[in-house]
Amino acid sequence: MLSGRRLDLLDPSPFDVEIEDIAHGLARVARWNGQTVGDHAYSVAEHCVLVESLVRKLEPSVTASDRLAALLHDAPEYVLGDMISPVKSALGPEYSALEKRLEAAVYLRFGLPPHPTSALKRTMKRADRISAYFEAVQIAGFEPDEAKKFFGTPPAAMRLKLKPLPAVEAQEAFLDRFHKLAAAKARAERQGA
Repeated sequence: MLSGRRLDLLDPSPFDVEIEDIAHGLARVARWNGQTVGDHAYSVAEHCVLVESLVRKLEPSVTASDRLAALLHDAPEYVLGDMISPVKSALGPEYSALEKRLEAAVYLRFGLPPHPTSALKRTMKRADRISAYFEAVQIAGFEPDEAKKFFGTPPAAMRLKLKPLPAVEAQEAFLDRFHKLAAAKARAERQGA
């Protein structure tokens, strides 16, 4: 990693996970395999920031810890890349296990449970599908009806406007959101203690 850490992909340690490495990697991993309109690829970092904001809108009472988990939901992609679901399925359970080990290392590194609860997973999945719908229609060339077939219909009142950012700006946006959520999580823990 650019931080100088050596991350063992087969047995990742939370001690080798750095947020700067995650932000740098995710800001340079393109969603939709880079097949998007605009001067810049739409990055996984931008997607993560969007999913976190959607989780907050879908479940306004969600905790700062849960919002941090939502922001980090695709963190393993900082080393694995963004693979579409059919490819993940074709690679089999070994790939899924690798992804889960990386997820656990990331979450543990930032003081979260190693895996989200079922309820949080459902909310994140819903937010992920809403994000994918808007990404598909606005930047990946899908017609609305085609996107609805794959990702479902987003809430009628929900309006999003996506504009892919340069990698450095996406990285900064991700880090800014991370630091705000980490601070909110720390405040909540101090108040609860």
